[in-house]
Amino acid sequence: MRTFVNYAGLALIIYAAVVFTVYLFQRKLQYFPSPERVMPAQAGLANVEEIVLETPDGERLIAWYARAADGKPTILYFHGNGEGLINRAERMGKYQAKGYGFVIPAYRSFAGSTGTPSEEALIADSHLAYDYLLNQNLNPENIVVFGESLGTAVAVQLATAVKVGAVVLESPFTSAVKVGALRYPFLPVGHLMKDQYRSDQYITRIKVPVLVVHGGRDRVVPLEMGRKIFELANEPKEFILLPEAGHNDHDQFGLVAKVQAFVSKHVSVK
Repeated sequence: MRTFVNYAGLALIIYAAVVFTVYLFQRKLQYFPSPERVMPAQAGLANVEEIVLETPDGERLIAWYARAADGKPTILYFHGNGEGLINRAERMGKYQAKGYGFVIPAYRSFAGSTGTPSEEALIADSHLAYDYLLNQNLNPENIVVFGESLGTAVAVQLATAVKVGAVVLESPFTSAVKVGALRYPFLPVGHLMKDQYRSDQYITRIKVPVLVVHGGRDRVVPLEMGRKIFELANEPKEFILLPEAGHNDHDQFGLVAKVQAFVSKHVSVK
């Protein structure tokens, strides 16, 4: 009996140590920065400039910006948690070829940006990127907020606070804490996680058209979460299921054309 108690006590100590370690280093398990800074031209993009956004707390955000052609919208794009700007160069080039403008900021510590990522910082920085577009004399209704994976949570929160023309959510999750609980079922994630990104609590506040896109073979964010976000969204809304797609390979299944069709239907550039 004493041996069992000793083993149980040791197991409890080990478990507590694991929980404490995860708590301390949780953001390293949540954000996977690609720090390489690449100029747009190096990524094969013409007529795209690198801009630097200065944050109120002294950090510098690297972003790529392309002006829209007359009569075309501008995409404010928020990328995933393991990417740099170069990972979405080809995609943004496809939108640019159709006349779309875009600004895609790199999160703190990503692609040359300084600072440390957190939910509070990313949401604040999203407003900084939005304000940059307004300073380019863009009409808010001509801005399409596009979020991918982690970026969907940023996009949702921004779209509840500012005027935009439409929102596109690619591979969205209901909350980061629920994704974390699926990945680490042995940990009390709900009590540990600082950056919970509760999109399920924000999506109902969006009053503009919403497009939700999800891959049928997504092994990172369950399809059920995408369906739930769609269910909670207000009309008008559209859901696109890409049955053979995974988490971040949607361009191979015609995503760009589908997004363009949605935007053309719902966003009238003024």
